[in-house]
Amino acid sequence: MYDILIIGAGVIGTGIARELSKYNLKVAILEKDTDVANETTKANSAIVHGGYDAKEGSLMAKLNVLGNSLYEDLCNELSVPFKRNGSLVLAFNDEEVEHLKVLYNRGIINKVPGLNIIDAKKLKEIEPNIDEKAIAALHCSSAGIVSPWELAEALIDNAVENGVDLFLNTEVKNIEKIDDTFYVTTNSGIFHGKHIFNCAGVFADIIHNMIAPKTYTILPRKGEYFVLDKNQGKRVNQTVFQCPSKLGKGILVTPTVHGNLLVGPDAQDINDRYDVSTATDRLDYIKFKGSHSIKDINFRENIRTFAGIRAESDRGDFIVEESSVKGFYDIAGIKSPGLSAAPAIALAALDLLKENGINLNKKEDFKSPRKHTLFMHLSSEEKAKKIEEDNRFGRIICRCEMITEGEIVEAIHRPVKATTMDAVKRRCRPGSGRCQGGFCGPRVQEIIARELNEDIKDVILDKANSYILIEELKK
Repeated sequence: MYDILIIGAGVIGTGIARELSKYNLKVAILEKDTDVANETTKANSAIVHGGYDAKEGSLMAKLNVLGNSLYEDLCNELSVPFKRNGSLVLAFNDEEVEHLKVLYNRGIINKVPGLNIIDAKKLKEIEPNIDEKAIAALHCSSAGIVSPWELAEALIDNAVENGVDLFLNTEVKNIEKIDDTFYVTTNSGIFHGKHIFNCAGVFADIIHNMIAPKTYTILPRKGEYFVLDKNQGKRVNQTVFQCPSKLGKGILVTPTVHGNLLVGPDAQDINDRYDVSTATDRLDYIKFKGSHSIKDINFRENIRTFAGIRAESDRGDFIVEESSVKGFYDIAGIKSPGLSAAPAIALAALDLLKENGINLNKKEDFKSPRKHTLFMHLSSEEKAKKIEEDNRFGRIICRCEMITEGEIVEAIHRPVKATTMDAVKRRCRPGSGRCQGGFCGPRVQEIIARELNEDIKDVILDKANSYILIEELKK
């Protein structure tokens, strides 16, 4: 019997799990996929928004601004890359300048720090590659960029170190409540819990409807992106937006924490919650709009395109509440700025338990996260010491990102093991560079098979049954 069951291991579910792990509670997190952070968390803009876009007085605005303020300390504690690079919303005509004023005033009401409207001269000084047609911009110095999947992985690692049970490949099929106990039927068996947090992202309404009357609908919205090589990463220093529309914040151009350039997303309302395909016409549109903000982006330096699905709800705001079924909590409709708000949403989840009279007693033996620094960021002396301790750190496997065998082995044996090619990639970046694993992929596959003592043919790319090797062609 668990005190708390969490459904969904994205950045929201893992964040709640980690907060709960600080208390004397028995907690489990159920995830249908092969790894954490494998849906919306791995496929978004990776922006920590300032909070000026969310409607005044909304839960979205409140949690965005609070979450933003928590990011620096949280990422330092978890050794997750985060940078306050600032953001700009561009105006190209007088009508859009008026909209900047609306956003500015909204930001002031939302208590967003570091907001001001700048003219074309100042804009050109801080971002020389901005299109000359831009006449003004809303500047927000408190906005930032982060690696969302690395954040979720660090959160769950620390949660597991502190007693949370993680069940991967565990899809929820049905939920019943008998007396004071929830019975959660999955493909892996039945789990029992006193309370449930529904953090299932684009599937949250489906999970909700298993136990409670329908009160909201998730409307999947797809967005496509370009990831450009690091030689394009210096085109901008800050995250650059165009004036938002009713479908979202529009096409952005931003550096990533790892030095690439990200351009996108578009916005397409879809019916298929699994549809992460990309299309030439949509990518052409993103190219056109992105080039409207930043001149001379060389899209021939594209190394990857991808799509992500965000969980738009028909309520138009975050849903963080107890349902009509006592003990079942919906954390749903967490679209942008959901990543920005994630640390605050985890605290709001604790408040829901407190409101229900749950006594939260802090652990005296909570284990703090282990500090971690990428090998490439170590000093020469530190690298030499690391190689002396373990010579696998002296063998470069991924030349694009300069990732060593030692780092790959460490990723495989973290508290939550990396068992797939993409799980290793998300934790320490082999295959994230220009060749996208064309050279290092087979070697990474061999290392995974060796470390997990399994047949190399059983090593999958990412999702269940995504086999890479099927049979040997030559003896």
